[in-house]
Amino acid sequence: MSKEDQIILGKVGAVYGIKGWLKIHSFTDEPEAILDYFPWSLKLGNNTQTVEITDWRKHNKVLIVKVAGIDDRDDAQVFVGSEILTNAASLPQLSQDDFYWRDLIGMSVVTNKGYDLGVVADMMETGANDVLVVKANLNDGFGKKERLIPYLFEQVVESVSIENKQICVDWDPGF
Repeated sequence: MSKEDQIILGKVGAVYGIKGWLKIHSFTDEPEAILDYFPWSLKLGNNTQTVEITDWRKHNKVLIVKVAGIDDRDDAQVFVGSEILTNAASLPQLSQDDFYWRDLIGMSVVTNKGYDLGVVADMMETGANDVLVVKANLNDGFGKKERLIPYLFEQVVESVSIENKQICVDWDPGF
């Protein structure tokens, strides 16, 4: 799996019990949805290993999984802290007006009046809506280093062009 094709789905937390189960921190909207995307590769540092999940359960509010061939706590300990990766091709196709965050990161952001606000450096979830974290240009006329722009389609975000890698927004550059 090339780096561009990898999607981080979550992270391995602590070891659970003595039989090699692992606690999982899912980055998916619904924690159990992480189990819809296989195969998993576990990455810790420069080491990446593809694993097979043989069983899973929900214990209180925590998701725990059993990795094939890992039958004791000490063997499972080597995976603690690993990122859980899968291939981007395993993600469902979205409608033309929906985008994965990874598609938006790196896009330039311009106002509907042509002002270049910068580049999307990250995304945040606030509960009410997603937010574009835009790193401003070095020569920004308003002295901004970063802008937080709500990702509200048709209210703030007017258009997204995957082809041009550009997002057009109705936004005051002074904010």
